Amino acid sequence: MNNRLFPKEVYAQRRQVLCEKLKHGRLLLLGNEESSINFKDNWYHFRQDSTFLYYFGLNIPGLTGLIDAETGESILFGEELTIDDIIWTGPLPSLRELAEKVGIDKVLSHTKLSNYLTGELAYLPPYRPEHTLKLGTWLKKSEEEIRVGYSISFVGAVIDQRNIKSEAEIDELHEAASNTAAMHLAVMKATRPGLREHELVGIAQQAAWERNVPFSFPPILTIKGQVLHNHYYGNTLKEGQLLLFDGGTESAGGYAGDMTRTYPVGKQFTQQQADLYDIVYGALRDSAAALRPGLTYQSIHRLACEKIASGLVSIGLLKGKTEDIVDSGAHTLFFPHGLGHMLGLDVHDMENLGEDKVGYGEELKRAAAFGFRSLRLGRTLRPGFVLTVEPGIYLIPELIDKRKAEGAYLDFVNYSRLEAFRNIGGIRIENDYVITNEGAMLLGEPLAASRAEVEAIRLAE
Repeated sequence: MNNRLFPKEVYAQRRQVLCEKLKHGRLLLLGNEESSINFKDNWYHFRQDSTFLYYFGLNIPGLTGLIDAETGESILFGEELTIDDIIWTGPLPSLRELAEKVGIDKVLSHTKLSNYLTGELAYLPPYRPEHTLKLGTWLKKSEEEIRVGYSISFVGAVIDQRNIKSEAEIDELHEAASNTAAMHLAVMKATRPGLREHELVGIAQQAAWERNVPFSFPPILTIKGQVLHNHYYGNTLKEGQLLLFDGGTESAGGYAGDMTRTYPVGKQFTQQQADLYDIVYGALRDSAAALRPGLTYQSIHRLACEKIASGLVSIGLLKGKTEDIVDSGAHTLFFPHGLGHMLGLDVHDMENLGEDKVGYGEELKRAAAFGFRSLRLGRTLRPGFVLTVEPGIYLIPELIDKRKAEGAYLDFVNYSRLEAFRNIGGIRIENDYVITNEGAMLLGEPLAASRAEVEAIRLAE
């Protein structure tokens, strides 16, 4: 699973570029280990560390990589299979054979690693407990020392390199998005009253496995779309409800797709649902059309907020001038999250290296206000960036009641009219895009997104 490799020259060049950026020091890259569910040999699906995958390519557990930034030498540390392993796994390529496929000539046992952990050593922030324990043991440091001792320059160099996707990576992301679109279409066609949410998750899983790829993250598939990250699948679908499905699959090379669609459990939207859906779709369309190098994604988020606010004014849920509404934050009663995030080998690309470092860098600071502080990506767009655009409108009763009790946004929110909408749930529509020299390109096979397109599919079933 997910063992497609690029040509070995790709990995060699990536490591060379990293060396040229950092110029000195030894760069330590930890691969992931198997992780047990409830006893040692009952494992979760293995997923390699994405930065290790980027530079070393091998999607198998128990590996460590070392790059000497001064000499350019790369070493792979790991253990060859024993006969005790082989009787369970069958014969597999040797570690040396695999290393050759990613342009590495030197393979050593972990028993030799300590000889190389001297001088100027750099590592990335550990995000798994076993990484912290390993580093603490190898470097003879406390957990706290390991936690704060990562290399900021190493982090910055990796982010700068991985943020710009190559043509080969964009091909992988096209595949991931197409796999994802096919999965969404299967669920969209199968949705009907009387099904349980988990039955549709099963259809999504089948669509992924038919392409021999895993989910890129646990899917959100729910009739309670107002709960932004809802992973409960026990509700029964009923006529008149909306189903929100936020899900993605990987490509065979481990790159992530991430899309959301919202559609009626029955054949058509109600008028209220249709009014809100059209506003969200318009925000998606206009935000995607505005993407181009040189603009900040923060400004694209602001555009989406204004489009949503303007639409809500047109149906009487908000009132006043659009700019004043967004300045006040009143729109966050309906759109409380950011417009999108980076996408790559991770569905939220490289956020283990620091969300602000990836999404903002040194040029911008994340806003502290409610709604705006959830924007994961703000920085200036460059060709080769891959990102999501995912506007939404949510009717969150708890948030509505809280703001009304506080007397918040009274100049902008028509709370009395809002009562008729409070049980609609949530609507989100999301696509994946790559920034080009002229603008942006949709990734993957196009998937029904406008209300007319969605209803055409629902009516056909």
